[in-house]
Amino acid sequence: MENNQNALKLRLIVMNFLQFAVWGAYLTSMGRYLADIGMAQHIGLFYAVQGIVSIFMPAIMGIIADRWIPAQRMLGICHLVAGAMMVAVWWYATQAGAAGPQFGPLFGLYMCSIGFFMPTLALSNSVAYSALTRAGMDTVKAFPPIRVFGTIGFILTMWFVDLMGFQANQNQFLTSGVLSILLFGYSFLLPPCAVGGHSSKVSLAEAFGLKAFTLFRERRLAVFFLFSTLLGVSLQITNGFANPFISSFGSIPEYADTFGVKHANILISLSQISETLCILLIPFFMKRFGIKNVVLIAMFGWVLRFALFGLGNPGSGVWLFVLSMIVYGVAFDFFNISGSLFVDQNTEPAMRSSAQGLFMLMTNGVGATFGTLSAQQVVNHFTDASGTTDWPTCWYIFAGYALVVGVLFGLFFKDTPPARSADAV
Repeated sequence: MENNQNALKLRLIVMNFLQFAVWGAYLTSMGRYLADIGMAQHIGLFYAVQGIVSIFMPAIMGIIADRWIPAQRMLGICHLVAGAMMVAVWWYATQAGAAGPQFGPLFGLYMCSIGFFMPTLALSNSVAYSALTRAGMDTVKAFPPIRVFGTIGFILTMWFVDLMGFQANQNQFLTSGVLSILLFGYSFLLPPCAVGGHSSKVSLAEAFGLKAFTLFRERRLAVFFLFSTLLGVSLQITNGFANPFISSFGSIPEYADTFGVKHANILISLSQISETLCILLIPFFMKRFGIKNVVLIAMFGWVLRFALFGLGNPGSGVWLFVLSMIVYGVAFDFFNISGSLFVDQNTEPAMRSSAQGLFMLMTNGVGATFGTLSAQQVVNHFTDASGTTDWPTCWYIFAGYALVVGVLFGLFFKDTPPARSADAV
């Protein structure tokens, strides 16, 4: 029994490693590449499209996985398409010649890839939760140590892209595409997931998986999803703008030769290293403090994340950057992972994939879309005609927003579940 459980954990570890290695290849460095090819004004849109497709694609793929195609097969199919399109992004950028890539084709190919990648974040969670539950294991205890290897994969590809000199060129997309196609092949080795089937007598809402939206009938879940959207605004801001921000110090002689300017990706990767450690703290914090306090810690973590960026620099103030990276682990994990576990524990098995898709819709969909587009407007507003940005002001505005959301969440979210669902949780 124990050997079988260890073997299962290993299979899920490899899945998570590859899942996030795909993302780590470009997520923190794409902004710098876009700035270098003259598309700085479009950075927000490239990151916002992740949110736009997350509004509908994860829910659709989750519905299909719940009803017709096993989640592990759906995961593989999505990665095959996403990987092929990401390779196409690299090929187009490589063939663009001296004129450089144009926004339309580059954005179009990238959007197609992201459209199929974003659902895999929820699908990989569904595969893991389903397999662990069928093996009789506690997901709150068993999943975080597995998920931590996803962050390790993310870090290693960040370092690979940095050390290979891919931060400012299109080879980061090739790296991502190859890894995504590799995960498609590996998906055939993943444990099978059940599907719900369908009947001609079910309602139209049930046929399209819209039953997941009935979760809003319970006030506690409705409030949680609402604040998931509001906090989702913060999720992609540093992914899109941290690398261009740190690299911008290169124009100042005092900072031009600092480690952070030369290796922004490696400096930023301290965030993911912190994430690997913070994931392991989730079971303790969830059981000891409950979902409300854990999410509150995450929200105020975002306040510090942004404020420390505004205060620091890659020279004498680099320690403030390092603190910001450390705080990121708490800010990201204590919301994303804990929130995913909370949703899993408060939904019926028949619609868990749909519920995970709904959580993705509210956070990486509606929230992240509004957040990245708004952040781009803030950055544009505080960028003068010469292209110089007043970055500290931008970071303080983002910190102020996170503070307001945290205070409101503390006031309106009730941690105690209703009596009828206490046993299920």
